[in-house]
Order: sequence, then C-alpha cells, then structure tokens
Amino acid sequence: MINSIGDSANYNHGAYHFSGTSANSTSANNANAPASVEGAQSSQSELMALKRTGAVECATCASRTYQDGSDENVSYKSASHIDPSSSGAKVMAHEQEHVSNAYTKAAKGGGQVVSASVTLKSATCPECGRSYVSGGVTNTTIKYSEDNPYGSNQKSAHYAAIAGMNVDVGI
Repeated sequence: MINSIGDSANYNHGAYHFSGTSANSTSANNANAPASVEGAQSSQSELMALKRTGAVECATCASRTYQDGSDENVSYKSASHIDPSSSGAKVMAHEQEHVSNAYTKAAKGGGQVVSASVTLKSATCPECGRSYVSGGVTNTTIKYSEDNPYGSNQKSAHYAAIAGMNVDVGI
C-alpha cells in the first residue's frame, strides 16, 4: 500500500480553505469591481491554469511525497517525490511489486494465489486542481493445500480461536 503524504499544510481534512476572491466568480458579480480586482482575478485564474498544465510548478505538488506503509520488501519505504503526471504508472508499478511478492510467498509455501486486486486512489490538488493518483491498495488471497500440515494446523488454530463467537440463542 502506498499513500501520498505531506499535503497537510494546504489540505485540511478534505476541505481546502481558499483565501481571497474566488476565481470562478461570474462577470455579473464583478461589474462594479475596480479594474485592479478584475486584473488580479484574471491573473490568478491564468496562474491556476498554468499550474494545472504544469507550465508553472505548484508548491503542493512539488512537495508531495509517497511512502509505503507495509512491512514487505518493496519500493518507497522512505518518503519519495513522484511527479503528478507519472504518479499513476509509478504507483501501479509499486502495487504490482506487492502482487509479485504474493506469488513468491505462495510458491514458497505450497499455496496458490486465488485472487489479487489492485485499487488506485485518486485525488485533486487543492492548489492547482490537477488530478493525480494519491495511493493504492493491493489485496491478495492465497490458498494453501490441505495436504500441507501448516495449512491444516492453521485452520484448526483458527477454529479454536473463533469457535462459539457467533451464537444465536434466540427464543
């Protein structure tokens, strides 16, 4: 699993607080506004458009880092920067490392990978409005052979732990 970190300065629990006049104001609302305000709004919207296209670097995107939170031997164990335009490919490649590790683990233990799924999470930068892949999650299911003593011992231990937990004694 990989997640972007470091956006807390500009992104606070899902709500970005924008100070100043919104760049999306209609021209009817700005009919009586001084020319300097209209010029500031115009330059602000132009700046945001330049940031969105990548022509001007966005401070939030430039400082965003990704770090893996699992304990497996994969990339991004320490926080690293990924460019927003290549975040999808790099996060998917990282998540595929987890899938590869699952197949290796299954082969070593005499098991078989029943399912492996990768889910990518996307977000929008609060400063420039660019969308980027903010992280990913890999879920794998490995089935071990019944002939394997480890697998049968694990099942009996699991049964002992959960036996009687869900009892319906309705009258």
